[in-house]
Amino acid sequence: MDGTDRTRPVVTYALIGSCFLLFAVGPASGLATGGSGAALRAAQDAWFGRWGVVPRELFGGGPRALVTPLTALFLHSTWLHLAGNLLFLFVFGDMVERRMGRLRFAVFYLATGYAAMLCYAASHPGSGETLVGASGAVSAVLGAFLRLFPRARVTSVFPFLLFLPLRFPAWAVLLFWLTLQWLAVRRDADGPGVAYLAHVAGFTLGFLAAWRQDRRARVTGPAPAPEGETPS
Repeated sequence: MDGTDRTRPVVTYALIGSCFLLFAVGPASGLATGGSGAALRAAQDAWFGRWGVVPRELFGGGPRALVTPLTALFLHSTWLHLAGNLLFLFVFGDMVERRMGRLRFAVFYLATGYAAMLCYAASHPGSGETLVGASGAVSAVLGAFLRLFPRARVTSVFPFLLFLPLRFPAWAVLLFWLTLQWLAVRRDADGPGVAYLAHVAGFTLGFLAAWRQDRRARVTGPAPAPEGETPS
């Protein structure tokens, strides 16, 4: 698809559907296997070990290992992990895809997600922890949204504001989110855990990629998509 029909975020929906389907049929969901306990855990470890990113195996692990930063983007460890990433992708992916066009958005998502995985693996080259999840790619979508739609308003809830749904500028919400990720990177600098560095790397790459595209678009002159209100 060349992105000329931008009324439906087909790629965003396809990514969401793919992640959900792979999670449902994989051992992490607990739906597709009859095992439990140690057997289920072994099946999950084998599944993630084969298709997820293991930093110490990535650089020098052969062609298969170099594919894992791509396959890992479609795997998730828990229902909560899956729901969090897909919610952010659903909310912010729509407008970014419509601005970029379908094909360009698909390439953008996969390339930035792959690069974010590599950034995390390079920062922990001796780690045997397995990394899975779309967080790096979704973070890139957030970075692109900040660059392309900084004046859009999002409806958000925060615990310290009594969970009241309040409207904020997208730039305020996303920069607040990025600050939290960066603080988590500093806190977890001594070892692997949640891949916060992949979040920061993805966000930065997404922002820069959108900035480059927007700059080129201003030179060639296509009309930008209108900004709107996005729930979060």
